[in-house]
Amino acid sequence: MKAMKWLSISALVATSLLTTSQATFAEEKKANSADFTERTYGFVAVDEEMVSASTLFTYDSGLTFTYPDAIRGVYVTGHSAGGARFNDLLKLMDTTDLNAMVIDIKDDFGDLTYVPAEDSPLAALNIGNKYMKNPREVLEVLEEKQIYPIARVVVFKDTALAEAKPELSFVEGSSVWKNGRKEAFVNPFMKEVWDYNVQIAIEAAKMGFQEIQFDYVRFPEGFETRSDTLKYGKGDYATSKEDDVQQRVNAVTDFVAYAREQLKPYGVKVSVDIFGYSATLPEAPGIGQNFSKISSNVDVISSMIYPSHWTSYFGIKKPDLEPYRLVQEYAKAENATLAKLENPPISRPWIQDFTASYLGAGNYLRYGKAEVEAQIKALNEAGINEYLLWNAGNRYTPGVDYTP
Repeated sequence: MKAMKWLSISALVATSLLTTSQATFAEEKKANSADFTERTYGFVAVDEEMVSASTLFTYDSGLTFTYPDAIRGVYVTGHSAGGARFNDLLKLMDTTDLNAMVIDIKDDFGDLTYVPAEDSPLAALNIGNKYMKNPREVLEVLEEKQIYPIARVVVFKDTALAEAKPELSFVEGSSVWKNGRKEAFVNPFMKEVWDYNVQIAIEAAKMGFQEIQFDYVRFPEGFETRSDTLKYGKGDYATSKEDDVQQRVNAVTDFVAYAREQLKPYGVKVSVDIFGYSATLPEAPGIGQNFSKISSNVDVISSMIYPSHWTSYFGIKKPDLEPYRLVQEYAKAENATLAKLENPPISRPWIQDFTASYLGAGNYLRYGKAEVEAQIKALNEAGINEYLLWNAGNRYTPGVDYTP
């Protein structure tokens, strides 16, 4: 049986109008007809789906969090959130100025990190995993400690959905196309893919997450070199008169705007992870990311500015060797771009707390306390007070001063 909510008379005027007969609506829409007849309304049982879909109401998860002075967070996998490492991460929060966790809800493979309840609309997707046995209990612990919870939802990198529905992906020959890491992407042009991910985000919001962070909001890297050879649909963009680059930019931007609108009734912030270099260009043409357009449609923008991920840039030959300078130069570029927007979002970049030994001898530093603090210092000096730490294994450097 669907959960029902009882609304008082004062809240029901708008809702009752929704249930008024079509005949009444036709009568009331007569031009210039003034009808001051007194109306009375009784109590009505309102379906929860109707309430959550209405912009007149905000869904109440039953959990209460206060937004901190500034978000200083860490990345947390579903395995860590549901395992022994969760206690270590809680201790890290308790003993430092860190105050937020970005927790995987839909991971890089397209899987959920928990098993949805049988009555959940997500149950039929069959993508659940028991990494977190009870995400609600995780959130209740975070509420008790006032650790701000952010749900990470990986969007267009989704091997699970691509293999289940190749028509929503990119096909090469008779198979779903995969990149060099054997990862498949789904197609940002397809509205069905948008709704699939928005439904997952809505369930995370209903659990009690205060923010939905969308990651991999883009086409595959290098897509411009294979867009003419892969087979894929364009949905509503098939009749667009714009060139391929602008079609990709529009699809990605439109998804972000659509997701934010659909999530409004749940009272959550919306954030997007984006390549750092996107802030330094008019747009990244192959992957469809336009920093300014995406930033205009989110509450928070999180550029991934790990020094190890840059080639020679900003006049820095080996960026991983100069974390302070790299972040300093990036912050200048981002501030200049965001300053042009009428309503800029919060800037909350991802910074590096891992060692990129794969870069080879002479091209990387062993990252520790000094390197992490250097990145934070560069952000703070540029007026950017929020940030997130990335370490894929969720093992963060001890002894760091997170508010230098």
